[in-house]
Amino acid sequence: MTRHLLRDDDLTPAEQAEILDLALELKKDRWANKALAGPQTVAVIFDKSSTRTRVSFAVGIADLGGSPLIISTANSQLGGKETPSDTARVLERQVAAIVWRTYAQAGLEEMAAGTTVPVINALSDDFHPCQLLADLLTIREHKGDLKGLTLTFFGDAQSNMAHSYALAGVTAGMHVRMASPLDYAPRADVVEAADRRAAETGGSITLYTDPVEAAAGADVVVTDTWVSMGKEEEKIARIRDLGGYKVTPEIMSIADPEAIFIHCLPADRGYEVDSEVIDGPQSVVWDEAENRLHAQKALLVWLLEKNGTAA
Repeated sequence: MTRHLLRDDDLTPAEQAEILDLALELKKDRWANKALAGPQTVAVIFDKSSTRTRVSFAVGIADLGGSPLIISTANSQLGGKETPSDTARVLERQVAAIVWRTYAQAGLEEMAAGTTVPVINALSDDFHPCQLLADLLTIREHKGDLKGLTLTFFGDAQSNMAHSYALAGVTAGMHVRMASPLDYAPRADVVEAADRRAAETGGSITLYTDPVEAAAGADVVVTDTWVSMGKEEEKIARIRDLGGYKVTPEIMSIADPEAIFIHCLPADRGYEVDSEVIDGPQSVVWDEAENRLHAQKALLVWLLEKNGTAA
C-alpha cells in the first residue's frame, strides 16, 4: 500500500521520530542523500501563494538529486476540467511524488486514493503536517526530547495549524494546550483523534479560554496568523475576537523562563504577536523556517523508501 502524508496522525509515534532523526542527519550533511537521483521529478502543485513551502520543496528536491516541477492550478486542468484522481493517474507515470498546497482536504484524499506515488499535504484548510515536522525538529534542537514538553497555542484553534499541533504534538508525547475563545475551539473530531493518540504516547490535549492560565509554565509558545488565506473578509471580527490571545512579552514572562517562541510565518506583527517577542531572544522562527527544508527532505526520503522508489 502506498504511504502518503495527508494529516499528522498518518504517522505513528515511531515513524514521526524516525523522520525527525533523519532530518537531523540530512541537516548535518545536506547533499549526502540522493534519493531522487536520475533526476527523478516531483510535482509541486500550488492552489495558494507561497514563499517557504515553494522554496523549501524546490531546493530540497534539488538537494536530493531530483527535479522540482512547480505547477500552478491556475495554469493546469486540475480543479477545472480534471478531477484530482485523474490528475494523479496522469502524474504518477512521470513523477516520483506529488506535493499539493490546496484548500479542501477532500481533494488531497481523492488524489491519494487514485495514485501509486506518495502524496504530501503541503497545506490544506484542515492540516499543515509539513510545517509541524519542521516545528518539532526546531523544538527538539532547542529543547531536547519532545516527550513531556508543554506547548501552548494561542489564537484560532480551529485553524489548520492548531489542528496539526494537536495531532503532531500528542504523537510526540507532548502536552498540548489550546488557548482560544470558545467559538474558535478546535474541531471535536480532531480533539477526539488527539485524545486517542495521547493515550498511546502519554501526551495530552487541553482546551483553555484563559490565555494566562494556558501560558503558565509552557516550554513552547506558539501562535499563527489570525487571518488565513481566503478569510481576509473576516479580519475585523477576528481582531476583535482574538485580541486577548496575542503573544506579548507579558505572556512570555508567564511561560517557563527557558521557553521558546515559534510561528510558522508570515506573521502579522502587532496582531497575533508583538515584534518584541518575534524579534526577541526566545524566538526561534528563523531556525524554524530553515527547518522546513530539512524536515521535508527527510519526509520525501522516508516516503520514497517506504514505497520502494528511492534511488
